[in-house]
Amino acid sequence: MIHAQEEAQETLTNSLEDQFVDVVDNSNNYQDYKVIKKTKINKLRENIMDSIAALETEIQTSETSLDQQKNKIASLTQELAKTQEDLALSRKKENGIELFGMLTEKSTYNTIMWSIILILLLALGFFIYKYKNSNSVTKEAQLKLAETEIEFEEHRQKAIEQQQQLRRKLQDEINKNRKSKS
Repeated sequence: MIHAQEEAQETLTNSLEDQFVDVVDNSNNYQDYKVIKKTKINKLRENIMDSIAALETEIQTSETSLDQQKNKIASLTQELAKTQEDLALSRKKENGIELFGMLTEKSTYNTIMWSIILILLLALGFFIYKYKNSNSVTKEAQLKLAETEIEFEEHRQKAIEQQQQLRRKLQDEINKNRKSKS
């Protein structure tokens, strides 16, 4: 029994090729043929079947592992694409400013803002110019009005004085005429 266990242990540790060589070398010769013991051929067959089963299991495990790796790669590829998309969007947001609900580049935003400021400054300058111009025209008109009012007042005073003189003269003439008639 110990001899059989040792032999089984030996056959398990030997490779299949070594086992074939052992079976053929330890077989008896009969003319051109080799006579192999059934136990040895059955043991070799059993070892071959075990090796095939082990290899099939290993292949199946490898295929399962390969499928899992393919799924993981596909998942990681999708994650990478999404991450790259998010990164591109983040960079675009970093280099841009949202204006009226639209994402614009900072340079475009700066151009728009400075253009608006320049237009507002030009409009302010125009209105200040118009105000000063209108203000000077108004002051000039008020000055002329004041001068005209003074002239008018002087003229009125002169006219009143002339009328008073004429009335006095008229009254004097009337009085003269009355005295001369009387």
